[in-house]
Amino acid sequence: MRAAVCREFGQPLSVEEVALRSLGPTDVHVDVAACAVCHSDIHYAEGAWGGYLPAVYGHEAAGVVKAVGADVTHAAVGDHVVVTLIRSCGDCSQCSRGNEVFCSTSFASDERQRLEGADGSDMQAAMNCGAFADEVIIDESQVVAIPSDLGWEQASLLACGVITGVGAVMNTSTIDDRSTVVVVGVGGVGLNAVQGASIAGAPVVIAVDLEDEKLETARAFGATHVANPKTGDVHAAIAEATGSAGVSHVLVTVGSAPAISSALGYLEPGGELVIVGMPANDNEIEIDPATVAAVGHRIVGSKMGTSRIREDIPQLIEWYREGKLKLDELISGTYPLDDINDAIAAVGDGSVIRNVIVMDTP
Repeated sequence: MRAAVCREFGQPLSVEEVALRSLGPTDVHVDVAACAVCHSDIHYAEGAWGGYLPAVYGHEAAGVVKAVGADVTHAAVGDHVVVTLIRSCGDCSQCSRGNEVFCSTSFASDERQRLEGADGSDMQAAMNCGAFADEVIIDESQVVAIPSDLGWEQASLLACGVITGVGAVMNTSTIDDRSTVVVVGVGGVGLNAVQGASIAGAPVVIAVDLEDEKLETARAFGATHVANPKTGDVHAAIAEATGSAGVSHVLVTVGSAPAISSALGYLEPGGELVIVGMPANDNEIEIDPATVAAVGHRIVGSKMGTSRIREDIPQLIEWYREGKLKLDELISGTYPLDDINDAIAAVGDGSVIRNVIVMDTP
């Protein structure tokens, strides 16, 4: 198999031959057709959240099932599937409450990596995927079957960016058709939070970003108002849009501690702050608990949109078919695996929404 390998944090990935280890009883072997580039892949490759090297990143993938383990029941050879990083047992206390993203079960691959280098040494399949490659082996809980006529690039987006942004609205937050919403940061995940809030019926959705071009894009995804803190006053924009000093909900989709701190100031009493973007390790913010208690603010974390992938991904596909959810417009460019560093560089400088690595179609 060919895979993009990171051997030093912050250094370019090298496309080389990597070996897949044997299939476990609940494993699924997928020929990857497309894998989108997420900022999380870049942050991991830069060492922001630790991990060990060498590693293959990539976790927003889609492809065709090539083989399945003896105990697999949710996938069959030939299925078109979305490949996610959400791995769950279905039986633990978290899974039984619908919190699949927090599954507490240990898996065999936690002890034995699914990838190896030419010398037989362990190579990390990062985020339980390692999908910057033409093949992956993942647990069956990580795949969802999709219609065979759904485009590979569009399908790959459903694995992370879309379920994270839309899910933060639909699953994590309490946003409804009476809510007023601010979305801080309108990159790939933020745009999906914007369109999630729009689908939920929120009458006011204010996009906040430092780039005017991104703000104009956010309007196309359902933002009713926009604000750029560099050139305007977000509080004034909130007052103009809502007629009050705050909003009922703020979603912060960028990994910035200062952005999270500022977002608390956008809330009205009883408001809810949803932290979607993940800053690098060792970032801190100061919160006055007396103020939080006095005004009844809720601060909630949202991991992967608190998604239940077997329910959420089919719903997202239905919304896409109905024209309610934009997927095509999220794709900025497609690249072959050999050009992955160019795709990553374009994502890293903020000039694109999502670039997608396209393999030879299985």
